Parts: sequence; C-alpha cells; structure tokens
Amino acid sequence: MTAQTTRTPQARTPQARAAVTGPAADGRRTLRKVLWAAQILLAAFLLVASGLPKLAGQADAVETFTEIGWGQWFRYVTGVVEIAGAVGLVIPRLAGLAATGLIGLMAGAILTQVLVLEPAWSALPAAFAVVFAAVAWDRRAESRRVLRALKR
Repeated sequence: MTAQTTRTPQARTPQARAAVTGPAADGRRTLRKVLWAAQILLAAFLLVASGLPKLAGQADAVETFTEIGWGQWFRYVTGVVEIAGAVGLVIPRLAGLAATGLIGLMAGAILTQVLVLEPAWSALPAAFAVVFAAVAWDRRAESRRVLRALKR
C-alpha cells in the first residue's frame, strides 16, 4: 500500500478503535466541555461586564483610565479588544487565537494593576490568563490551520 491508500489503524482493528475512544479520549472530551463552559462564561464577562462598559463610557471605567494616565482613547481600544476576544472565544476556529491574544491583554492588565492601580486585583486577570492559556493549548491544532490558511 502506498502512503495515499493506507488506512488509519482505528478503521482496521477493534483494539485501535478502543484506544481512540478509551479513557484518554473521554478525558479529552471532558476537558473540551469544561473549557467550552469557561470560554462562554469568560466571553460573557468580557462582553457585558468589561468591554461594553468601557465603550459606553461608564463612570468607573472613565475614572480607571484617567487614573492609568494613558487617556480615554486607550479605554476604547481596550474595550474593542475585549469584545473582539469575547467573540473569538465562542467561534471554534478562532478560539485558540483569541485566547492567545487575550493572554497578552491579561498580561497588560496584571501589570497595570500591580504598578498603577491595586495590586491585589491582579489575581483576577492572572486567573483569566491561566484559563486562556489552557484554551490556546487545547485549540492549537485549529489555530495552526487558520494561520496556514492565512499564509496561502
């Protein structure tokens, strides 16, 4: 048989099928479900509780960005990035890339909390970054396919 006509092992033997559908595959499916739940919750948070208030000019968002000292334009940029990340998190092909970008956003949030605002609040974006890293790792194959398609 040539490489083009070779069948995958899971199609030929029951043992191979069991290996593909065994405990490891069940664990992977469970992990994927847990990550989907986290992605949906974080996307809702980023959209409703974080991004939209920044774009709408909510008083505490305006005050926070005044305290940061970079100007209100940065509030708008941050809000747009959060909303784009929220949308990307719930699109399977884009979830890994969105999570990767959101890790960068969370790194900036951690630094801002530690250096400018309230260091104790840096734990929240740090926890989010850990979840985003897990999503990015889990979705790495999809991310590679998207990036390869962009190169063409």
